[in-house]
Amino acid sequence: MKRVVQWWTEERRAYLLLVLPAVAVYWAVMAFPTVFSLILSLTNYNGGPIFGNSNIQLVGFSHYLRMFNDKYFWISLKNNGLIMAVSVFGQIPLGFLFAYVIHRKLVRFGDFFQTIIYLPCVISTIIVGRLWQSFFSPYGPFTEFMQKIQPGWENELFYDPKLAIVPVLFVILWMYTGTYMIMFLANLQKIDPALIEAARIDGATEWQVLLRIMLPALSGVIVTACILAISGSLKSFDLLYAMTGGNPARRTSVLSLYMWDNAFRHAPNYPLANAISVFMVLVSFILILLVRFTEAKFGGREE
Repeated sequence: MKRVVQWWTEERRAYLLLVLPAVAVYWAVMAFPTVFSLILSLTNYNGGPIFGNSNIQLVGFSHYLRMFNDKYFWISLKNNGLIMAVSVFGQIPLGFLFAYVIHRKLVRFGDFFQTIIYLPCVISTIIVGRLWQSFFSPYGPFTEFMQKIQPGWENELFYDPKLAIVPVLFVILWMYTGTYMIMFLANLQKIDPALIEAARIDGATEWQVLLRIMLPALSGVIVTACILAISGSLKSFDLLYAMTGGNPARRTSVLSLYMWDNAFRHAPNYPLANAISVFMVLVSFILILLVRFTEAKFGGREE
């Protein structure tokens, strides 16, 4: 009894009172839906009441096998991979480049360019999707511009299964680069100017300042940006839905759109849709762990 009293100190009681609500919210918002989706993905549930339904039976991993045997799953996964590549190797480097140029005052009117680059981030994704769909349409400004350069040119961007994803990738690059620019700019401003000035006095070039001082100081921010880019690339639904709807012939579909198609279009297949969602959570978790492992092995942390 005395040991119990010693363990249940005021400090531990306060700790539990602070942590338990957060754990309860996490379970209700994140863990429970994921576990529930996993359970449903292993059943033959096809609508109606879930609890107390005697017709629901476990069918094992048959929906996962069906998912892996579906060519549209692999098309969607490939498109997610392309979006992830544009996010990690396009948005983040460009965002850092813009932030560096503005921070080092290498261009005039830095505040103006900062506003212009960040502006797409605050516009509704649906509006952005519709605007760029009109821009790249066969009767839009892009077609007119190309026909002036090459008379008789026909715009088949949204009709060619191999090219239809290209405008989407361009819009994704244009739309979210400003987010990373703001992240890097805010953290560049935290670096002590005296440190940079001392390096310049010692003869360091701009390139050496960048490699030896700024990038190591931003390693933690770069990891955070990679995690945001990976998670964001797996949530690419609204922009694709507004621009292409997954067409032509579902060649611009992504995993979230593929899941939505199976859940709400044609003949709904709820267990398959849940299997796709579980797969997306698993992929996100693995990729984020990979980023953290890479940071721990090869990079430092922001001081």
